[in-house]
This record gives sequence, structure tokens and C-alpha cells, in this order.
Amino acid sequence: MRPAENYRALNPNLLIATISRLLSRVEERFPDRGISGVCQQLCELAPDVVQTATTLSKPNLLLRGAVFLVIAVGIALVARLFWLLELDGIDTEAFRFFEGLEALINVVILSGAGIWFLLSLETRMKRSAALKRLHELRSIAHVIDTHQLTKTPVAILEGGDRTVSSPERSLTPFELRRYLDYCSEMLSLAGKLAALYLAHSRDSVVIQAVNEIEELTSDLSRKIWQKISVMA
Repeated sequence: MRPAENYRALNPNLLIATISRLLSRVEERFPDRGISGVCQQLCELAPDVVQTATTLSKPNLLLRGAVFLVIAVGIALVARLFWLLELDGIDTEAFRFFEGLEALINVVILSGAGIWFLLSLETRMKRSAALKRLHELRSIAHVIDTHQLTKTPVAILEGGDRTVSSPERSLTPFELRRYLDYCSEMLSLAGKLAALYLAHSRDSVVIQAVNEIEELTSDLSRKIWQKISVMA
């Protein structure tokens, strides 16, 4: 009996395999064009994206232990200081500092801010790593769009005289459709790579960045399919 698969979340291994298969298809069809290099970059980026995504939901035990150790040591030092002051019967500068309500509030705020900074350190480190990968996906999406800008079906279908500055138009209608289709697939896969983070993070900043990339890749892919529909 075939084992049950999880259809509620993206499978990162299958996603990487799909990108690798797309790379083979692109290299076989367009070995000497820039689209092959772009797909190669996407294929190389995919494992790094997956690795970063999977670490978002895993606790960093070493970092957490270090943070709680620093907090515990800080609390212990403050307690030790007060104990020494009481033991020596010193009732001067240190205690007068805490006599004012405003000063006490400032100490509480600063202490709370320091503790919050340490406790949120793991979240901010994971967010930074995720945003770095998402930025790379956003950049590669724009690179893919750049490669299809000059692939205008109207120019191929209608012909016309070239000018000195006209871009190269050596693709046949069939090759142009395949070229545009590959660009659309790469954009979709870039969006799906970004969506991997939704399964491992509840960080609102990361989620917003993922949604922006999905919206970007969908809009760019929609423009490509408008070109493809002209040739249908």
C-alpha cells in the first residue's frame, strides 16, 4: 500500500527536484542563453532557502542557554550587590538613587528592555536569516523578468525591419513559447520557495515578506502569460 503523503504543506525535497528537472529542460532547449544561468542560480539557491526555512521552527538551545545564563548572572550580581550594601550598613548614594519614583521607573524600564533584547535575540537572528534568503528570491525574480522583457511575440509574428539597436530575435514561435513558459515556471517556483517559510515561521515580518514575493512573482508571471496568449 502506498504510504500517505502530506498534502497540507509543501514538500521541500520535491520542490528542489522540480527545480532541478526544470534546469535540465532549460539547458537542453537553450544551452547558450542567459536563461540557463538564471535557472542554475535558482537551483543553487533552493537548498539554502530550504535549510534556512527548516531552522526557523527549531529552537536554538545553545543560544537560549547562553541568554538565560546571562540573565541569571545579571540578577545574581544585582542581588549580591544589595546584600553587600545591607551587610555593610551603607545607607548613602546607592539607596538614595532608588528613593525617587522616577529613578525607580527608569531602572525597571531599562532592566525590562535589556531582558527583552536578550529574550528576543533568537527571533531577530532567525528573522534576519529568513529576510536575507527572501531578498535573494526577490532579486532573482526581477532577473527572470529582465530576461523575458525583449521576448516580444508581436515582433516575431508580424516581422518587420530591424534597426541597429533592435534586440536579437532568433527564436522561432515555438522556441519563444517555450522560453516564456520556462520563465513563468521559474517565477512560480521562486514564489513556492518563499512560501516554505510560512510553514515554519509565525513572524509577521517574515510572513509579510513572503506575501510580497508571492504577489510579485504572480504579477510577473501574469505578464508573461499575456505574451503567450498572443501566440495561441
